[in-house]
Amino acid sequence: MKLHYGLQRSEKESAVALGSFDGVHLGHRKVIALALREKSRGLVPTVLTFTDSPRNSLGGDFGGRIFTQEQKIRVMEELGVEQLYLLDFASVRDMTAEEFVRGVLAGVCRAKQACCGFNFTFGRGGKAGSADLARLCAACGIGTAVADAVLWGGAPVSSTRIRSLIADGRADEAEKLLGRPFFYESPVLQGKRLGRKMGTPTINQAVPPGSVLPKFGVYVSRVSFGGKAFCGVTNVGVNPTVGTEAARAETWMPGYSGPDLYGVAVRTELLKFLRPERRFPGIAELRDAILHDGEAAQEYCRACRCVPDPDGR
Repeated sequence: MKLHYGLQRSEKESAVALGSFDGVHLGHRKVIALALREKSRGLVPTVLTFTDSPRNSLGGDFGGRIFTQEQKIRVMEELGVEQLYLLDFASVRDMTAEEFVRGVLAGVCRAKQACCGFNFTFGRGGKAGSADLARLCAACGIGTAVADAVLWGGAPVSSTRIRSLIADGRADEAEKLLGRPFFYESPVLQGKRLGRKMGTPTINQAVPPGSVLPKFGVYVSRVSFGGKAFCGVTNVGVNPTVGTEAARAETWMPGYSGPDLYGVAVRTELLKFLRPERRFPGIAELRDAILHDGEAAQEYCRACRCVPDPDGR
């Protein structure tokens, strides 16, 4: 996938999906699919989005990112996007709608098809919508396609709803709107090695700064690295029994018996909330709780068949 962090002119004509695409949820994928299908016409499937939420760039409270920039890039590539513009919102914020269409879509992206969602806004102050996009694109010889809302539970799928679900610990419901589990993907950090002393060695990952913060507690998780997936039980929070300086994800994989994973990039997907984080009287009680949580996680993974072998056999 060709990646642009500025307004570099596309080498070929393109079909461009427009939006912030935080989380790349089912509604976003519907828009991206409109651009992907134009590959059959010889157009490069392209996404134009931003390095940060426009709302955050304007100083608004948007609840935190669902995906880091690296995650967004990875998922776009997995979907089949061949060209990605990741722009600083400030570079286009003050453009009029016409300047954006003529200068960016036509001039930079060489777009022959522009795709957006039903609630897409653009141009200075976000005053233009999908109807304005169609009118301005037509004047430049660019076709348009507008995706209707994807509904779940009778209401449109949106990043705002997903953030709320994650913050409430409803990871399994967030997965339905995202089309994939909410996940962290980052290198394993050095910890206090307390889990190893208890017979429950854990991997530790930082919660990315600026990201939506899941409800603190224990989750069933799927842990992937090296082409393999393992059942995990993940505590997201500050581990009040032993204490940590900042929120992190701490995961035990009952069926894993391999080498240490320090520095290895690991994807940890949160599948199901088990219980809130709590303080235990001592290390023995904490160990018993972890073992019980591990059994619950393995039972869940066996039932949903979300890993090849939850027991590691």
